[in-house]
Amino acid sequence: MFTVLVVEDEMKIRSIIASELQKWGYAVHVVEDFRQVEESFLTVKPNLVLLDINLPYMNGFYWCERIRRHSNVPIVFLSSRTETMDMMMALNMGGDDFVQKPFSMEMLLTKIHALLRRTYTYQQADTDRLTHRDLTLNVKKAALSTPEGEIELTKNEFRILCVLLERKSEIVPRDELITALWEDENFIDDNTLTVNINRLRRKLGEYGMVGYIQTKKGQGYILS
Repeated sequence: MFTVLVVEDEMKIRSIIASELQKWGYAVHVVEDFRQVEESFLTVKPNLVLLDINLPYMNGFYWCERIRRHSNVPIVFLSSRTETMDMMMALNMGGDDFVQKPFSMEMLLTKIHALLRRTYTYQQADTDRLTHRDLTLNVKKAALSTPEGEIELTKNEFRILCVLLERKSEIVPRDELITALWEDENFIDDNTLTVNINRLRRKLGEYGMVGYIQTKKGQGYILS
């Protein structure tokens, strides 16, 4: 499960963001004491930070610089400022994206999913091959080999299998697989994941690997 730290002093906006992120399966922590942003970051160790520019005590630029002393975690600036200079400063200070208020939650979620996908999905070991039992996935060629022959994969099937193989001893939550399917910030929903999982299962079944991908109800998927 990905964790998001929300540093936003407008209570209504903060509440809406937290509620929507939780619906998507994210763990959300909100900063209440804006003198302790750095301490909150070090305690929570989030996968992504949503950071308002206009904050009490010290602004978001200051806290971005403090966070960058510890981590390269993705930071998305939120601001009602419209000046190009503010956007440039946000990115130059180490921010990864800039979202101008007012914004739609759909757009913000799209940016969050895309950033998480780019940052975390393909942090693989230094190997071109991922293996499990009699299955071998050539990552560079996107080729899947079994004792019965090679299986042709679609782009989405490859991404799903890549994540499952990288974490073959763990249950992978559905939201993390959905994040892995995001491409160029195009929307991928829960039904799209189900369709691709079922198609991948059929292909594996045709090569004698029935039940290879197991569903853990309410949790996600794991390789058998």
